[in-house]
Amino acid sequence: MLLKVKRIGLFLCFPALFSCSEYQKVLKDTEIGPKYELAQRLYEQEDYRRANRLLEQIAPRYVGKPQGERVLYFLADSYYQIGDYNFSGYQFERFLKSYPKSDKAAEAGFLGAKSYYLLSPRYSLDQTDTDKALAKLQQFINTYPDSEFLPEANEMAQELTAKKEKKAFEIAKQFVKLGKYYTLDYNVSAIASLDNFISDHPGSRYREEAYFRKVEAATKLALNSTFSKKRERLDEAEAAYNAFMRYYPQSEFLKDVSKLYEDILKEKEAFEALEQSLSR
Repeated sequence: MLLKVKRIGLFLCFPALFSCSEYQKVLKDTEIGPKYELAQRLYEQEDYRRANRLLEQIAPRYVGKPQGERVLYFLADSYYQIGDYNFSGYQFERFLKSYPKSDKAAEAGFLGAKSYYLLSPRYSLDQTDTDKALAKLQQFINTYPDSEFLPEANEMAQELTAKKEKKAFEIAKQFVKLGKYYTLDYNVSAIASLDNFISDHPGSRYREEAYFRKVEAATKLALNSTFSKKRERLDEAEAAYNAFMRYYPQSEFLKDVSKLYEDILKEKEAFEALEQSLSR
């Protein structure tokens, strides 16, 4: 749901009636005064799309003038209200750079950050916009810790962080899945990805499964390793199992991880017997 912007004490009310022909005439007019007045009327009537066209025309000519602050805020917010979040994010940044002490600065900072939040795609896609949104939200939180918008900003930041976690975890899981059917390199990559995930997201809701998937990948790698690497990798798989059991002794994955441990122990026993036979 789009945020309803507070405008108390800042904006004026104008008569609501005007014709399409009037709008077209003012749009083509070279004078900025009529454009400014009609842009305000349209904005106050929440006709943001038509207000935006006029504001785009006049904004450069109001730079440095008393009305410039109002025009630039209207312009940024009109983009936000029509759902053009790329431009609203950019224009709110411009507003803050031009008027950092404005009474609307906190609101502009929040709406600018929210614009980037609304551009964040689902977790399976590239998360560049999510990274930018998180940076903007953190900047807002640090700059305006007493803002009325702080609870919503924190909620959005938590949602984006969870999305990033899911993305990182799904990548690691994909390596585990591929490692079941293809080369050992996928299991090596899976273990590295899971280690990074566990380190980078210590409080994640996926942490338990990440530990389990590491045992799964490490076991697969060990069972299919060459003779020269098998002992080391069996020991690493057993260490992964022990770490899992230390943190999650009552896990929902207990049955599966116990089966993997049985495979590790059987392989170690067979490997030690082979070592002994070769040493004779």
